[in-house]
Amino acid sequence: MITIQIPIKVVLGVNVVREVEVIENSGKAAELINEVSEKLKREVEVDNLREHPVVRAYRDFYWRIGIDPTKQRPSGEALVRRALRGSIPRINNVVDAGNIASMETFVPIGLYDLDRVSGELKLRFAAEGEIFRPIGGKDDRLEKNQIVLADEEKVLHVFPYRDSRETMIRKETRNVLVVACGVPGVEKAIVETACKKASQYIVMLAGGIADECKIIY
Repeated sequence: MITIQIPIKVVLGVNVVREVEVIENSGKAAELINEVSEKLKREVEVDNLREHPVVRAYRDFYWRIGIDPTKQRPSGEALVRRALRGSIPRINNVVDAGNIASMETFVPIGLYDLDRVSGELKLRFAAEGEIFRPIGGKDDRLEKNQIVLADEEKVLHVFPYRDSRETMIRKETRNVLVVACGVPGVEKAIVETACKKASQYIVMLAGGIADECKIIY
């Protein structure tokens, strides 16, 4: 499903959920987000968050690939921080499902419209100047040391924190590719749990049928 072509030991939890129905406002998603947020508030201190072993692993990885995690926070950590402040963004029921799973596991989870993916997927280094079209931002020219998830035509994701608007989840999406992004220091079991939770929440909130999560490393 995805071929890893970089020398860094990353782990991916990959699945497909088919025949979903995407809606913007889901009461059940709002309830789940509130439940998970309240649980985090009881269990997590924001001042100590950076010492959580999973958060620490992603921060260390960010430094390794040249990103300052105090300026561009790992997406799992960023969601947890927003939950502790009571300000989780609501997008649609499928994206909300991924965010809930990420909040629970601290693992970044990418969700992609599978029908907009062309051919084989590879986790590889970007070509110098390769174009990336991020959600909510202007087109970006990548550097050759950046890690990307790409199909045969385009970049879907800059690993492990930015997704492309070309394959984002939208109202017309019916089949969802789930990718939980693990880095050195994060156990495979945690990545698998993140993938499974995201898949289960998608089915719960948007219907559909989930395949089995596969671990790739």
